[in-house]
Amino acid sequence: MRRRTMYAFGESVRRFFGVVALGLILGGSVGFTQRGGTVSEADALALQRLIPRAEHFELFEAGSRHFRAYGKSRDGGKSELVGLAFFTTDLTPRIYAYKGRITTLVALEPTGRLIGIEVIYHYEPFGYFSIDLSRFPAQFVGKSILDPLEVGEDIDAISRATITMEAATRAIRQGARQLAREFLSEQAGR
Repeated sequence: MRRRTMYAFGESVRRFFGVVALGLILGGSVGFTQRGGTVSEADALALQRLIPRAEHFELFEAGSRHFRAYGKSRDGGKSELVGLAFFTTDLTPRIYAYKGRITTLVALEPTGRLIGIEVIYHYEPFGYFSIDLSRFPAQFVGKSILDPLEVGEDIDAISRATITMEAATRAIRQGARQLAREFLSEQAGR
């Protein structure tokens, strides 16, 4: 009996390291870099929904982890930056709602105007009638990062989901402002 247990343990260890090795091989082929890293297919599809003008995306891990979207310039020349995007859980990881963090993909123009919001994942029990509805992300589109972006002021509140709404809004507001600050300071340093 002892021999069988040791054999099963050995097989489990081999499988574990096989999975780890496969992950390293596949992860290595994706090749995230400090600047201009590759973007997963799932992220690219979500980004394309929010920034339809973009032709390609790059992942930036220098400073705050975010994406940059590039499209054709208006005069037909080389690619120009048409948008920035981030996951709220990357830029504001300490903002928790009622049941945990809310993962939202936020896209904005380099000028600081919000282009689109997509709630990706959450554990919120009242999310189905608050942040999951299309009108929640729609109310952010076109707003500036300089707007209040406060529930009850320029973002509609939904009763019984106050904690969820406030956490999602706070993560969007703080993350967008943080990314804009970092982007502007990078541009000023050039």
